[in-house]
Amino acid sequence: MVAGNTPVPSRWVHREGVDLHVLDTAGAGPPVVVLHGLAGSAREFLPTARALAPLFRVFLVDQRGHGLSTTRPGDTSRAAFVADTVAVIEELAEGPVRLVGHSMGAHTALLTASARPDLVDRLVMLEGHAGGDDPETARRIGRSLASWPVPFPNREAARAFLGPDVLSEAWAADLEETPEGFVPLFDPAVMEAIMEGLQKPRWPEWEGLEVPTLAVFAECGLFTDSQVRELFERRPTTHRADLEEEFHDAHLPPESPWIPVLKEWLTKPLPAM
Repeated sequence: MVAGNTPVPSRWVHREGVDLHVLDTAGAGPPVVVLHGLAGSAREFLPTARALAPLFRVFLVDQRGHGLSTTRPGDTSRAAFVADTVAVIEELAEGPVRLVGHSMGAHTALLTASARPDLVDRLVMLEGHAGGDDPETARRIGRSLASWPVPFPNREAARAFLGPDVLSEAWAADLEETPEGFVPLFDPAVMEAIMEGLQKPRWPEWEGLEVPTLAVFAECGLFTDSQVRELFERRPTTHRADLEEEFHDAHLPPESPWIPVLKEWLTKPLPAM
């Protein structure tokens, strides 16, 4: 069991020139693999992992281009992210696993469950969607991340620039200290390239999904009511949970209802499709 601020051991998976960093709670329960969102890292899901650790063995993956994994991978395709996830499940978690993803990570999790349903016991998507992103979104986010005045002299300067919200705090906490100052663990150009792969609608994969699925949406999240409605209309067997008064990064606030919702879905008997 991993509690409080106890360090979580690191594991590594190496495939096709990319090093994938994984935090492993090393518990004795069923395996849970968690995939973070764009420009995030495994570290931001440590509170989730610690909440689940008494019941599950949790693997938090730094997806390629993020965290301590390879920063500038040559391949940023959706297929590469899926292959990475499959490698983590097969090499470390020894699936099948309960697969959890947030935003971009939810997209990766969806495609992984579609491609390899034999490796996924059940799926949880937090603020994820299959409809495809607007191309301008990638350019806008890329410009925003590239505008950071890095290196920051210290974390306080980063917080002053990024703002007081929980996402900015997570970014500030994730900065790497170098001799020149504090820098993010991602390349904005790589983030923009990754987002290009999110533009294609994935309705065939979503509608053909065989794995029991919980889709979780925040009341103040990224998706409109019509987008959320379409997701469930296209796959009526999907289970739904709504987080009132929460935002896109609903896993970050300490008192978020995210953890109780997640724990309930992961522990209850496997629902029928």
